Parts: sequence; structure tokens; C-alpha cells
Amino acid sequence: MIVSILPPLAKGFALSASLIVSIGAQNMFVLRQGVRREHVLPVVLFCAVADSVLVIAGVNGLGQLLAAVPGLSIALSLGGAAFLTWYAVGAFRRAMRSEALFIEDGASLSLGAALAATAAFTLLNPHVYIDTVMLMGAVGSSLPESQRLFFIIGASTFAAVWFASIGFGARLLAPLFAHPVAWRVLDVVTGLMMTVIAIVLVRGVFA
Repeated sequence: MIVSILPPLAKGFALSASLIVSIGAQNMFVLRQGVRREHVLPVVLFCAVADSVLVIAGVNGLGQLLAAVPGLSIALSLGGAAFLTWYAVGAFRRAMRSEALFIEDGASLSLGAALAATAAFTLLNPHVYIDTVMLMGAVGSSLPESQRLFFIIGASTFAAVWFASIGFGARLLAPLFAHPVAWRVLDVVTGLMMTVIAIVLVRGVFA
């Protein structure tokens, strides 16, 4: 029984690892919340659960529906680009305000605002649907029905481990971010990254 479970578990775990481990908008936001130690558990749980739900939906056929509705992908791309641009502007503004660069200082996000931002970074990114719903969904749905649950468990396990690692592990960087310049660099890098992703999304729509 254990031997028959391992292949789909390992496949889901490895595929999830290859797609999630990247310096993207969602990961940068989780990292920032972790460094600031603000609502880390709810943010990590939201990301992990959302990823699992999207994989489940993909394995059960949602990827085929998204592929059949190109207008939905366009709407997600433009909405995601607008949100990322707004967040990039905020990051650049933070980088220019030295008083907001310390962990203890600056405007803190409420739980609702943190979860809303997490939802936006997760659900307004069309790449998350390509990765989890369409790509992972295609791989998972190609497995025998008896193995699909284990594929989902493998993928969900890695997602939970990854988001928990960057969320709770970020506090190890606290000594570094005791210096204002470290926050400034993080915000500038974040702003540049969000801007580049927004441009790529818009170019993808009008290419």
C-alpha cells in the first residue's frame, strides 16, 4: 500500500516545488509579513489553503474550463497588473520614507487588510492558475483516479511547508532589517519586481 502511494505523492510534491519556489509577488509579500511579524499564521494558512484548493479544482477539470474562456484570463491579467502597479507605487513610497523602515515603526496592516492583500497577490495572478489549475491539474487528472488524492496531498504538503518556511523563517532576518537601508533595499526590489510582473502581464494581453 505504501509503495503504491509514494509515486503520486512524490510527483505532486516535486511538481509543486518546481512551480512555487520562485521570487514572485506572493512570496515577497509573505516574506515581508514574516519579517514584520504581522499576521504571519493567517497569511501562511491562506496561501497554503488557496494553493490546495486550486490544485483540487484543476485535477477535477477547472483547467479545461479556464482554457475555454480566454476572456477570463485577460481580465485576470489586467486586474493583476493594476493591483501590482498600485502595490509597487506603495513600495517605492515606503522606500523614500526612512521613518517607515523599521520593523517596529510604520503603518501596520490590520488582519483584514493583510488577508485582502494576500488574496489579491494569490488570486489576481493569472500565472497561479496556469501553474496550479492548468499545469498541475493536467498532470493530476492524467493519473488513475485512485492516485489523484495522493497527488493532491503531495502538492498541498509542499505548499504548506514552503509558505510556512518563508513566513516563519523570515524572522531570522530580523537583525538584518534592524537597519533602515535593508528595508529600503527590500522595498525598492519589491517595487521593481511588481512593476516588471505588471508589464509582463499587460504585454501578454496585447501581444
